[in-house]
Amino acid sequence: EGGSRRRSWGLLVTAGVGGTLVALYAVVTPFVTPALRKVCLPFVPATSTQIQNVLKMLENRSGSLVDIGSGDGRIVIAAAKRGFKAVGYELNPWLVWYSRYRAWRDGVHQNTKFYISDLWKVSFSHYTNVVVFGVPQMMPQLEKKLEEELECNARIIACRFPFPCWIPDHTTGEGTDTVWAYDLKHSRGCETKSLEITPEAEC
Repeated sequence: EGGSRRRSWGLLVTAGVGGTLVALYAVVTPFVTPALRKVCLPFVPATSTQIQNVLKMLENRSGSLVDIGSGDGRIVIAAAKRGFKAVGYELNPWLVWYSRYRAWRDGVHQNTKFYISDLWKVSFSHYTNVVVFGVPQMMPQLEKKLEEELECNARIIACRFPFPCWIPDHTTGEGTDTVWAYDLKHSRGCETKSLEITPEAEC
């Protein structure tokens, strides 16, 4: 009887540990997997200052808005509160679900959408306002992708790191809160000018 009881406890402990490990794997994997990609885009929440700087760059703008790598949805929700039809693309499903909850909680779920998707597999051609919190490694490739896909009336807003070849039309903020805005109608064909100003840039 004692041996049977010990075996039962052993099975329960094994099942408990196994269940815990599976749960941890399910939660941690979406956060770790992006770091294993060629270009790592970590989740770093936007500060209130960064959000205000982005909104400043959206003044007098209209049309659709997309946040590339939307994280927990802060930019999308803030833009929706300003009247934009705002969309976020994010690879981490936990952050997407949380973003949807936040949008519902803040009463802007009808003006927001969040998709679980790899940014390199999405076309942004139908957006007129694009926001991106990128990392230096991804900016050259993303610059090329957006230039090929977007219409001339598009505005691209880069946070934390600027694009390597485009020259910003507007800049606001300091340090990590700096935001650069590029009007594509001005940025197209500016590669030569960028090289003259920043010779180290590889356009």
